[in-house]
Amino acid sequence: MAPPASRTALVTGANKGIGLAIVRNLALQYPSSTLSHNGTVPLLIYLTARDQARGEAALASLEADASLKKAKALARDGGLSTIKYRALDISKEDSIQAMSDFLSSSEEDGGGGSLDVVVNNAGIALQGFDADVVRTTLHTNYTNTTIAVRKFIPLLRRSRSGGHARLVNVTSMSGELNSKYSPQIASKFRATKSVADVDALVGSFKTAVERGTHKEEGWPSAAYAVSKSGVTAMTRAVAKEEMEAGSGVLVNCCCPGWVKTDMTKGSGYKSVDQGAMTPVMLALGELGGVEGEYWQHEKVKRW
Repeated sequence: MAPPASRTALVTGANKGIGLAIVRNLALQYPSSTLSHNGTVPLLIYLTARDQARGEAALASLEADASLKKAKALARDGGLSTIKYRALDISKEDSIQAMSDFLSSSEEDGGGGSLDVVVNNAGIALQGFDADVVRTTLHTNYTNTTIAVRKFIPLLRRSRSGGHARLVNVTSMSGELNSKYSPQIASKFRATKSVADVDALVGSFKTAVERGTHKEEGWPSAAYAVSKSGVTAMTRAVAKEEMEAGSGVLVNCCCPGWVKTDMTKGSGYKSVDQGAMTPVMLALGELGGVEGEYWQHEKVKRW
């Protein structure tokens, strides 16, 4: 069977920071990956962001990027990758649906309305802690990321990549089940088997905050951390579903590390390109079939 006309990748929250670096490094590393069919199949990367002006500015920065020009990575320079901006606001379900509808009907990628790689990088980190912060953070980082996964998985299942379709959820070390959680809450996270289980557990945190009992119930005063614990648990559950269905979609999540970005207010010990290493490895690298794991520093890590 002839290879498809193109592969398609989508990165959310890609107008700056780690997301932008993920797009750049996908373009740089794609030609040497198995997905490229020995460097013969082009790649279309959708750089998505909620703000059009910022998204288009990010695209322009990549078109002028010295590392991409030197590597001749972009199609305009004779390379394999084409990058296009598409609007996607992960906090709005109708925006996620619009992207799914566009991809399902799109023939511009030559892939027949399919996806080969999705990196869910978009997220928010709000200051302070109260019921409104918890509600907003969980809505964007957990609930709508889960909705995005549900919308994009069918497109990944259509991939003609020969079992190389990848879903990568960017989570955080702040969501690791360490001393911030009571042993009982940590055990509940590890015991989740389905997305419904995770929904219920994350929902119980929101309810506990609303009634002012979250501390005595063993939860931290940390909306971002709980949202990312939810993403990690959800990733494990979705990976289990895909493995049982035999879909060939490898589902994993990762922490990019402590990266110097706007979200960390410039602190951190990694550059954005270093932060992109693990997500891009999970998107393009040879994983030996490993799925449903939490990764950091290019290795599986105990959650």
